Amino acid sequence: MRTPKLSRILATLAAVTLTALGAVAVNPAPASAAVRNVCYNTSQAGPFASYAVQAASIWNNYTNNINMAQCGSNLMIYYTYGGGSYAQRTSLGNGRVVIDYYQAQQYSPLRIMTHEIGHILGLPDNYNGNCAILMSGGSAGTSCTNPYPSSTEAARVDSLFGFAARSATPAQIFSDSWPAATVVAAGR
Repeated sequence: MRTPKLSRILATLAAVTLTALGAVAVNPAPASAAVRNVCYNTSQAGPFASYAVQAASIWNNYTNNINMAQCGSNLMIYYTYGGGSYAQRTSLGNGRVVIDYYQAQQYSPLRIMTHEIGHILGLPDNYNGNCAILMSGGSAGTSCTNPYPSSTEAARVDSLFGFAARSATPAQIFSDSWPAATVVAAGR
């Protein structure tokens, strides 16, 4: 077992234990540790809760400096009907993700979720249409179902969550590259 995996498992166990005891673990790792917990909450995610869990697992498996766990509300996951999917980052690893139910009928819901969480983790959009690039979002088309970050994207997240760079990402709203669902009026 690799050391980052062991650290991640121990950090998750610590976060779950603290949550069970009623404490909120924002960043229980010592300042010198490379792994930082990103605590998310799916209580308002409705039908997208399982996608959030899968997306967190993807980010955990592709990065070394973060551990995403259901241990608090640094990252709140919501869903809506219309208006588009988006992420609102308040600071690195903190904010909210909103998944549009109608867009998730057209695009891969897991790709949308992993992409939006990518914004919370500090990644910008990349509208290049390349399905292999997670942050290309909807520009890759409705047939693209790839929910995995590229090695460059994962390395950027690790860099952002490294000790020296933690305060380098400002608050930002990402309205995203997921085109709004087309509504066809009756009789047209």
